[in-house]
Amino acid sequence: MLAGARSDATLERSWRLFRAFQVEQSDPDRFYSLLANDSVRQLSSWTPLAGKLVLDVGGGPGYFATAFRDAGAEYASVDSDLGELSAVGKPGPGTALGSSLALPVRDDAIDVCYSSNVLEHVPQPERMADEMVRVTRPGGMVFLSWTTWLSPWGGHETSPWHYLGGRHAARRFTRRNGRAPKNEYGRTLFAVSAQRMRRWGRQAEAAHRVKLLDALPRYHPRWAHWIAAVPGVREVACWNYVLVLEVR
Repeated sequence: MLAGARSDATLERSWRLFRAFQVEQSDPDRFYSLLANDSVRQLSSWTPLAGKLVLDVGGGPGYFATAFRDAGAEYASVDSDLGELSAVGKPGPGTALGSSLALPVRDDAIDVCYSSNVLEHVPQPERMADEMVRVTRPGGMVFLSWTTWLSPWGGHETSPWHYLGGRHAARRFTRRNGRAPKNEYGRTLFAVSAQRMRRWGRQAEAAHRVKLLDALPRYHPRWAHWIAAVPGVREVACWNYVLVLEVR
């Protein structure tokens, strides 16, 4: 089996994740624990994690820490939001408060640099990707996953009204709920496309900084991975896009 070709990337797995996603707000422990364990299995299909130093960019409250450590990895995380870090208790060891646009990590220090659903929350996604490459050693891996803006969940809790514009969707949410959305367009939520980050990846490859190992829809069954290669279609149908890169 080729690296990255998960034997469990089935329709059943996709349906299980979708069902859990429906209770993200009401039962976050269920959703994020399932997602963290699935993410570790997914990443393990490209590289063994036992003994590796993993940096989770935007690691949040610790669900991923448990999953990575259970897989034998040495885990560290950086998050810019103290509220997120403390959402389910005191931040654990190896956790740092810092910006994904200027990671507080030296060059070539990390074996695997991982990020799940953070890129769409930063105003300079290419800079965040550059930082992830910078801190990863040659031969190490970068796994970058984000929600594409034109996907049905692109506007997060303001979806599907983001299709009429991010600011319109945010205003509508505020009127209906009496509060601003957590993910506010132009402040904590930005339109990041697959095309934009694929262009960054091509430029990084041309500069001999990385080698693209794979690009895929994160939650889809294996037989649907072709969608990630189709311009336009991938922006809507992928929901969540993944770039897997080897650092040179």
